[in-house]
Amino acid sequence: MVLMKVKFDLKKRVKLAQGLWLMYWVAVMGGVLIFSMGLFFKIELRKRSEMMDNNESHFVPNLLILMGLIACGVNAFGGKVCHDSLDAAKFAKWKPMIKNFLCGCILFNMLLFITALLCFCLRLSLQFTLAEGLKNGMKYYKDTDTPGRCFMKKTLDMMQIEFRCCGNNNFRDWFEIQWISNRYLDFSSAEIKDRVLSNVEGKFLMDGVPFSCCNPNSPRPCIQHQLTNNSAHYDYDHHTEELNIFTRGCRDALLSYYGGMMNSIGALVLLFTVLEVAVTAGLKYLATALETISNPEDPECESEGWLLEKSVKETFAGYMEKIKSLRKGKVEDGEGGEAQAVATVS
Repeated sequence: MVLMKVKFDLKKRVKLAQGLWLMYWVAVMGGVLIFSMGLFFKIELRKRSEMMDNNESHFVPNLLILMGLIACGVNAFGGKVCHDSLDAAKFAKWKPMIKNFLCGCILFNMLLFITALLCFCLRLSLQFTLAEGLKNGMKYYKDTDTPGRCFMKKTLDMMQIEFRCCGNNNFRDWFEIQWISNRYLDFSSAEIKDRVLSNVEGKFLMDGVPFSCCNPNSPRPCIQHQLTNNSAHYDYDHHTEELNIFTRGCRDALLSYYGGMMNSIGALVLLFTVLEVAVTAGLKYLATALETISNPEDPECESEGWLLEKSVKETFAGYMEKIKSLRKGKVEDGEGGEAQAVATVS
């Protein structure tokens, strides 16, 4: 039983070939776009690699780059086939390849769908990577004289200003670490000495944040130190003050940024998958319509095109039988080779 059979005359075949040719070149541009988005995402991850403790995964952007390149090649080839299908002599050289090309297109469409799903699922892995990376980055904020960490302060400050965030989960994360180097602490001061000695690990902790946490929208000069001490500042209540510093955590801000980017890329890949499925189905109709022309000498005669020669169930069963026969043939070849080797030795 033929699935979704359609009758074609010359006019319909020409229109189908021309429409598919145009769609294939639109798909080539879509492939370029996916490649560009993968490259852009890879660069964005590299830019903030230190914030992820250099453990960020580049599998998804690399996969997007690969899918974009393959899409350009596959769709350029498909466009050439559709262009030559209007000329029987030119189409004859592509005819033996079309069946294998269609199988490759189906596999490619499945990989595209998996790539889109991976884009949507990347947020979970980024969440853990950012949590650990930001935590370590904040610990190294003060190490401006340590090789390999000297740029961490600048990186964190620029990130907090750009994303309007403060700390890992919130600004209170800065209270739990020493973010001022001992080089800039006056240990002759009794207050600083008492604060360091009172800490079990000998760290200088305080309820203050770096300048990059200051919110420029605040109507008053930024309060960075003694944030939880209301009596230290005039007309100030840290429970109700919202504009003084950024209250959003940087992990949440970065997750929203990367998550929004990956959701957009995932949606784009899904739309591109729909386009690829459409051109694959169209090429199948065109190929079968050209194969079933009753009189090749009369190009204006009618023909029939279809998606599947049999039902979905029968087609699937046929493919499974082919796979089983191929496996069986490999096993028999292996046993025959072993038997021949034994006979040669004996």
